[in-house]
Amino acid sequence: MIKRKKTRQVSVGHRKVGGNAPISVQSMTNTDTADINATVTQINALEKAGCEIARVAVPTMEAANALGAIKRSISIPIIADVHFDYRLALKAIDSGVDGLRINPGNIGSKERIRDVVCAAKTSSIPIRIGVNAGSLEGDILSKYGHPTPEAMVESAMRHINILEDLGFHDIKISLKASDVMKTVQAYRLLSGEVDYPLHIGITEAGTLFSGAIKSSVGLGILLAEGIGDTLRVSLTGDPVEEVRVGWGILKALKIRKRGVNITSCPTCGRIKLDIATITREVEERLSHITDEINVAIMGCVVNGPGEAMESDIGIAGGDGTGLLYINGKVSKKIPEEEMVDTLVSEVERMVATGKGLSSWKQPS
Repeated sequence: MIKRKKTRQVSVGHRKVGGNAPISVQSMTNTDTADINATVTQINALEKAGCEIARVAVPTMEAANALGAIKRSISIPIIADVHFDYRLALKAIDSGVDGLRINPGNIGSKERIRDVVCAAKTSSIPIRIGVNAGSLEGDILSKYGHPTPEAMVESAMRHINILEDLGFHDIKISLKASDVMKTVQAYRLLSGEVDYPLHIGITEAGTLFSGAIKSSVGLGILLAEGIGDTLRVSLTGDPVEEVRVGWGILKALKIRKRGVNITSCPTCGRIKLDIATITREVEERLSHITDEINVAIMGCVVNGPGEAMESDIGIAGGDGTGLLYINGKVSKKIPEEEMVDTLVSEVERMVATGKGLSSWKQPS
């Protein structure tokens, strides 16, 4: 059982982060934020995939001016990511965003920082301090020689102190590097020093394949140690995939439940079914399901019956045929060519009727 570190709680719109709130899944759009229609379309797609907080880059005043219309067209909280220009942060707050991602030390003089903090406090929105290994302050890099975990924590504490000195405590913090263990160690160090909620992630993790591996390892370690209140998986490509991987990590650790969980054969010489194709098609066709449901797609008699019996619905395959298990019991025998359609239709029936969905295994 994972014992999560208790942190302060902040509100990002209607979403709570920290404390006893569920660990939320975030993503960031890769559209031009000034393109309102494209950005809204992508945020809606992210929400459909399970994204609970969306972040958008605000590099220009044109992008900042678009935030109000974007905010009015979506239903999940939105965070403005601002660097260097305090006026963009002020405009974002005025446009109704639910949070800021800034590093207070890089947006100007103390007076300008105070202006942003006062506006955030008046609007009751939190600020995330986002420290990245690739953009540490020059003096800190000179001190440590390169972006070590200790250097990242020192940078974070510097920014935290700026906000605390201004009486602001609605803070979230992230410490991200592309190096998995450097990131893990930085979060471990900071988690021991502060009780602010932590946004965890491996930055610039790479493509869907390599990035999912790095993120799963790094975030899995942190989450298993009870560290982390919200997460983003950073991938090069469609941000919808970030959301899917994020949920996959939480589901694998049994931290949160959402959608179909598929157990399937790794395949071996005993298999007499095209398990790879069947599994891929079932996963794609059930991607719209948000209820928790466990599906087993097994190809032989060694582990197949056991896994199928433990799932809500499953196939234990043979030579071109398979036994369909529903709620732990054999329902019928079906040919290979009918397996995908049968599994999909039965899962949709379970969802529609509320029967199945892991409840049958729970003690009464």
